[in-house]
Amino acid sequence: MTLHHHGTAPITQDVHQQLRDRILSHEVKPGERLVEDDLCALLSAGRTPVREALLRLQGEGLVSRSRGWVVGTGAPLAVRSIFESRMAIEGYATRLAAERAPAEALQELRQILASMDAAEAVSRSEVNRLNQIFHRRVVALSGNAYFVEQHERTQFQYWSLRLPVIFAKDQLAHSATEHHEILAALEQRDGDRAEALTREHIATTMRIVADALDER
Repeated sequence: MTLHHHGTAPITQDVHQQLRDRILSHEVKPGERLVEDDLCALLSAGRTPVREALLRLQGEGLVSRSRGWVVGTGAPLAVRSIFESRMAIEGYATRLAAERAPAEALQELRQILASMDAAEAVSRSEVNRLNQIFHRRVVALSGNAYFVEQHERTQFQYWSLRLPVIFAKDQLAHSATEHHEILAALEQRDGDRAEALTREHIATTMRIVADALDER
């Protein structure tokens, strides 16, 4: 019994990560009800790990309880508020990453950007996926778990808004250039520049989204 209890932690962690990924990718839609028995079957996990994962997701603001578990909608947060949060969290996290990231992790970031640069050979959804991975990895390299958690929440809130924004080819090219500049600052261990570039990168995206919404 003791062995089973101690073995629950990694199982719960895995269930939590799987559920979080499904929510953030919209495989599980905002407002959708989550039934514990269904989740147990879907994730091949016991009731305890599933319940613990749901409680953790509730603490992160991704699900709520209303006569059962419900995926959050993110509706209360405005677009500008989301981007301002990203600027604050991701900007400072990138500064810390410049100080703390090991060389092999920066090489991994370079490989992610190389895959994104081959945009003609991959789908737009794959570019979006790689973009999210790049930003998520940079935040993780800050070494601050609270930043990682808050960044995930802003990402969730952003995608929950279902914004009808399609980035033009020149905008994507400019974004790619900014990614490379951020990575260069990380490799040079220049925290000031890494933070400034990241904040400007997010501000640029915010302007594109705001302009698109004004045209609706």
